Amino acid sequence: MPNDLADKQSRNTPTPNDACISCTTRRDFLRVGAGSLGALSATLLAGPWRVLEALEPRASGAAVRYPIPAADGVSIDKKNEIILCRAGQEVYAFALSCPHENTALRTLPKNGGFQCPKHKSKYQPNGTFISGRATRNMDRLPITREGDALVVDPDRFFESDKDPARWAAALVKL
Repeated sequence: MPNDLADKQSRNTPTPNDACISCTTRRDFLRVGAGSLGALSATLLAGPWRVLEALEPRASGAAVRYPIPAADGVSIDKKNEIILCRAGQEVYAFALSCPHENTALRTLPKNGGFQCPKHKSKYQPNGTFISGRATRNMDRLPITREGDALVVDPDRFFESDKDPARWAAALVKL
């Protein structure tokens, strides 16, 4: 038997296990890609929201700068996968995806909150979990104010159940 396996590998013929790994990876990739595309489409159709553009192009590992929203509402930066939400005198930055299964969230026009189109988890405008299959609040991103701009680090996030103090502090008061 070991000689058969070595012979197959020397001819670059995949073993049954290699073929299975290849198929699973490809299948998972297509499934996740199709799901993400559908979720993004649902997000785009779910207004009211504004497209958010960074003030400057983002270098790898760099923070993103945005203008301070003039009024309550939600802005979405699809490129950097950031939701910026102003609610009263507070501004929050969230990861675009639901913490339950990473589906792109959509806005709820009636209360300014958010909902996952996949399992209907609902969140308040400050990211607090209301109902549904998720088990925790939305992930907040570090956000600070520098003059007339908000600075968000999209490469870090705070989970309310693992780091409640940083999650609670991740906001800008205007």
